[in-house]
Amino acid sequence: MTFRKEKAVGGGWSAIVFGAGRITVADVSRTRDAKPRVRACDSFAREGSELDALKRLKSAKRLARHRCTTLLWHGQYQLLQVEAPGSLPADAPHQEVCETLRWRIKEMVDFPVDQATIDVLHIPVQGSRTPQLWVVAASHAVLRPRVELFQDAKAPLAAIDIPELAQRNLAALFEEPNRALALVAFNDKGGLLTVSYQGELYMTRHIDVSGPELSGANAAALHERVLLDIQRSLDSFDRNFSAIPLNRILVGPLPGGEAFIEYLGGNLSLPVAAANLADVMDFTATPRLKETAAQADAWLALGAALREG
Repeated sequence: MTFRKEKAVGGGWSAIVFGAGRITVADVSRTRDAKPRVRACDSFAREGSELDALKRLKSAKRLARHRCTTLLWHGQYQLLQVEAPGSLPADAPHQEVCETLRWRIKEMVDFPVDQATIDVLHIPVQGSRTPQLWVVAASHAVLRPRVELFQDAKAPLAAIDIPELAQRNLAALFEEPNRALALVAFNDKGGLLTVSYQGELYMTRHIDVSGPELSGANAAALHERVLLDIQRSLDSFDRNFSAIPLNRILVGPLPGGEAFIEYLGGNLSLPVAAANLADVMDFTATPRLKETAAQADAWLALGAALREG
């Protein structure tokens, strides 16, 4: 399980994301000064087990191009924002920071920390705020079956990621210079709000409302509930990171969500617009992704495949 952005290497990533009865595979390559190119992207109903699906992908040479990454889902890990340990120098080795934070979060997670993988991301210091870190923790009971699944399929799993960082990767494509970006997206598991700045994740919030609910028959009743979640989160961001200017909110692809986007735009002080990945990614090889529904299906897989390092 690795979450840090490291020095990029050649090639790219293939992301395999397992949803409720579906599997999405995205293959993305990146070159300097060009839009990320989506070489292939498929979303299809899963037949049989996850292992059967991976073996079919492997036999079809669908995973042969790049290293693979996959995602944990909300509830399979914990993401905590904590103060950087003052007992360690700023240039302390990454593993030493992880081990120090392992015991600091002992009472904050619902599994034994000595049976978990811990990773840490630094949040760049802004203003006079005390340096902060993201700590990602996942139990070996969750990670081990995921690793063994890819090993059994002989698929080249090189990283396990989380939705917040996949969405951060997408947000970075839409960011404007010296401005933070709020991005909210929904799928069948719920909503995810992130605020990023200069490619770094500063704030995140899970929203317990799914995409289908927001475009369903009773969607209007949920609009205010989601609005309040977003308002509280943006107020918190403003209090904690007042030195960072936030200038707009984007809504990830949401089929049938026009009324929701219009509602947010009429009730938030910041401009609200729909995010279109066709503006920031090269879909020459995957023209189907110009459609909103296809982007919604592939959203997190594309974000995971954008990882660096």
